[in-house]
Amino acid sequence: MERIGSIVTPGEQIGLTTEFTVGPGTYESRCGKFVVASVVGLTHRGKSIPGINGPKIQLCVGIPNQKDSNILPKTSDEVTAVVTKVNTRYATTDILCVSDKVVKEKFQGIVRQQDVRSHNIDAVEIYSSFRPGDIIKAEIISLGNQRSYYLSTSKNHLGVILAESSAGHIMVPISWEQMQCPVTKAKEHRKVAKVEKV
Repeated sequence: MERIGSIVTPGEQIGLTTEFTVGPGTYESRCGKFVVASVVGLTHRGKSIPGINGPKIQLCVGIPNQKDSNILPKTSDEVTAVVTKVNTRYATTDILCVSDKVVKEKFQGIVRQQDVRSHNIDAVEIYSSFRPGDIIKAEIISLGNQRSYYLSTSKNHLGVILAESSAGHIMVPISWEQMQCPVTKAKEHRKVAKVEKV
């Protein structure tokens, strides 16, 4: 179940303790079977740690070292971001990745009510589209104001890609506007990103 190079949120299982050991941004699950993310970030391999049954590779979550210079988001780039705040008019996000590259600096993005979806825009409710902690895929549509990029999730493949239920479990998408907790079966509204079938 190794998940290298994936965006994860706190509480997600990212590897087995029989194969890996904990590193920065991770901890061992209560049952002792899993390496679990403790922060939002990108999973990557750390150093090799000696163990009783031989060395194990650390599983880490965060921003790995990159040789690239600072990545500057630009219009039409697709980004991965975490929702930090929501109000009646927009959702505020922190941009984590531009395309598949993790950003070193902190860039803020805003998804306004009119940019959530492409149809029935007047009926959009931000609280029914995003919640703090959601991981979203979005497109930069303009540079916005001095501190924030304007983001859009109006295309079908954009929107929430990862969300935690009120009970603390990773939800499963069941439609373009709903996700469901696999444990409690409770349904929550989101603007869900459509996953392309391979």
